Amino acid sequence: MNLRGQAAEQQARQYLQAQGLRLLAQNVHCRMGEIDLIMQDKHELAIVEVRSRAAGALVDALTSISASKRQRIIKATRYWLSRNSQWFDHPLRFDVVAVDGKQVQWHSNAFDAL
Repeated sequence: MNLRGQAAEQQARQYLQAQGLRLLAQNVHCRMGEIDLIMQDKHELAIVEVRSRAAGALVDALTSISASKRQRIIKATRYWLSRNSQWFDHPLRFDVVAVDGKQVQWHSNAFDAL
């Protein structure tokens, strides 16, 4: 991951923690994909994809997440849940934190696991 990506993840994590979410895991890797942040929001699990773009980029951070990227996140989530079974029965959602320049936008429940 490049420095801009690391800085965006840190900024996103701090933003979400300031909103009351608790970090459970970060940079979860498996051969199926990667999860940037796994956060607890009260009784829900929030699987968070952090996207960063320079200010004025042609494609904003939120719309830059392809269908194949969403599928890799979903598969990585299944992998993580299989190894952290205490979270298996908790409600789950997929969030996106878009960092465009200095602006942070949190999109709760940004996509579904269909």
